[in-house]
Amino acid sequence: MTITYTRADDADTAIATVSADPEAAYLAGGTTEVDLVLKDGVVAPRRLVDISRLPLKGVVAAGDTVRIGATTTMEETATDPAVARLLPMVRSSLLQGASVQLRNMATIGGNLLQRTRCRYFRDPAVAACNKRDPGSGCAAVEGVARMHAILGASPACIALHASDLAVALTALGSIVHLRSGQGPRKVPLTEFYHQAGTTPDRETVLRHGELVTEVEIPLPPPQARTTYLKVRDRASYEFALTSAAVVTVVEDGVVRSARIALGGVGTVPWRAWDAEETLRDAPVGEASFRAAAEAAVQHPFTVPGTEFKVELAKRTLVRALRVTTGAGW
Repeated sequence: MTITYTRADDADTAIATVSADPEAAYLAGGTTEVDLVLKDGVVAPRRLVDISRLPLKGVVAAGDTVRIGATTTMEETATDPAVARLLPMVRSSLLQGASVQLRNMATIGGNLLQRTRCRYFRDPAVAACNKRDPGSGCAAVEGVARMHAILGASPACIALHASDLAVALTALGSIVHLRSGQGPRKVPLTEFYHQAGTTPDRETVLRHGELVTEVEIPLPPPQARTTYLKVRDRASYEFALTSAAVVTVVEDGVVRSARIALGGVGTVPWRAWDAEETLRDAPVGEASFRAAAEAAVQHPFTVPGTEFKVELAKRTLVRALRVTTGAGW
């Protein structure tokens, strides 16, 4: 396979080049391309347009938001003083999300757009993958599926969304800024991803040629406490079995507000809206936390190998709530 490499001098040129070629794709940190193109042969772009030197890098904290450019690396973001001070949950998700070698290459935009780590999707020898080959089936449903999704899943696809960062950003109500030949637009992260449904090959609302330019993160209230709790098989670099990003405001022993997102369990970063509503004006305590956990993990789609995630996800959320509300471990 021959791949044409182009380095864009400006965003307009990059967008025009990719938009005009259905077999073109953007290249930033390159970690996804190394895996999916060069190693696994899952995708085969004929043209890669390098955007790594476009002015889309940096962290800006102003007013009640933090903006992070799409080509800012994970490591640059994690070590930024404003992120460490204002968004410790985001920093934690980044540090737990990849090795330092990957963090120095992978970008924020690329992290949000990363493809699933499902072994069936990444093995072209496996014919049954609706995400890679629509209509072929889902081998994971009857195969080894311990690292797969239980929320937003269906018989058509149980592939897991692997990003830690996206879970934290989802809980914070972040907004993705996009740019195309038709101009800019903004999409809440909760609306950016498509659940698998019957069309698992459609993963985001991005149109071909549309470019992620930055992520806008609203700051939590000054009195809020946050945490990102990740449960995994080993403490070193590993994908989540379950995770929870939680933001709570507690007054006089009552949870006045909560924002919750779950990871390791969803085909998309999973915003637990029902759990948030359950906690509103609820007393701090195990009964409230468990009720929220039950609300967060409703109607799971499980297969042999993923049933354990139902209870583990609930316990992960309960533990995270204990931390943010000061109720202990």
